[in-house]
Amino acid sequence: MADPRFFERAGPFTLGELAERCGARLAAADLAGRSIDDVATLDQAGPGQLTFLDNPKYAEAFAVTRAGACILHEKHSGLAPAGVALLLSPKPYLAYARAAQIFYPTPVATPGIHPTAVVDPTAQLGAGVAVAPHAVIEAGAVIGAGSAIGAGSVVGRNVILGEGCRIGPHVTLTHCLVGDRVLIHPGVRIGQDGFGFAPDPTGHVKVPQLGRVQIGNDCEIGANSTIDRGAGPDTVIGPGCWIDNLVQIGHNVILGRGCIIVAQAGVAGSTQFGDFVVLAAQSGVAGHLKIGTGARIGAKSGVMTDIPAGESHFGIPATRVKEYFRQVATLRRLAQKKGADNE
Repeated sequence: MADPRFFERAGPFTLGELAERCGARLAAADLAGRSIDDVATLDQAGPGQLTFLDNPKYAEAFAVTRAGACILHEKHSGLAPAGVALLLSPKPYLAYARAAQIFYPTPVATPGIHPTAVVDPTAQLGAGVAVAPHAVIEAGAVIGAGSAIGAGSVVGRNVILGEGCRIGPHVTLTHCLVGDRVLIHPGVRIGQDGFGFAPDPTGHVKVPQLGRVQIGNDCEIGANSTIDRGAGPDTVIGPGCWIDNLVQIGHNVILGRGCIIVAQAGVAGSTQFGDFVVLAAQSGVAGHLKIGTGARIGAKSGVMTDIPAGESHFGIPATRVKEYFRQVATLRRLAQKKGADNE
């Protein structure tokens, strides 16, 4: 159960309402009026709470759950203990996410400018904007209606921020155009210089970074991630991209729609991703590459060549998953043979 000191819960809601709003079907229509007051995990849920089963490895926990209701795939309904109301969905985890959002909607910031905030008189703030203590809004910045700026954050000169955005504490935004409903977590830096210089033995010469960062609607950028502005063309983060914590995006990078970049990954300059690319944790992608739509790159991979659309790659250097594991199996057999020969 979520700690009420940190999370404000809505509800209760009836099973009928929850089923309709999260896109599930109630197996027993006569239970539509049953009241549910919270969400919880299989092992912690009680009679008034909703849980879910997505991964069959948790079937044993489901068999003894005390939950009042459970979201699950119809093929697992036979595992349900007596008394548990079933909400059937082909995508239980997705339905549960929607249900959890019903109980725990995103908090709405109180509109207004804190007395310690510094807002330049030429900045434009839309209706209902909230500016927290010690935030700075520089000259010419535009902040859309309903957006919230966290404590100690800086919205730089002429930055444009769309409607309904949430900017966490200690974020720095410069040289960027941000869409609507973008969530930026604490410590993010967007729009700083890209890593561009001309090598010279007497001292490297900096190449002015004259581009911007463009961020599409409905993106999320995790804590302490950094997105460099372009060197001339822009760095572009497509709509619906989700970037985890501690990610580095280099100058001139282009991400298509709905890309997922997981923690501690890095993308070097001028690389282009198609739509819905997944880059797993601690992976690195070299510069000037093209990663096709729907490609998936495994954790800790080192990508040094283009990846065609739809392919899954893994390893250092990254190669097709089947080929990688074939190489691993071959190396294992060689090592075992060498060991046997030395006995």
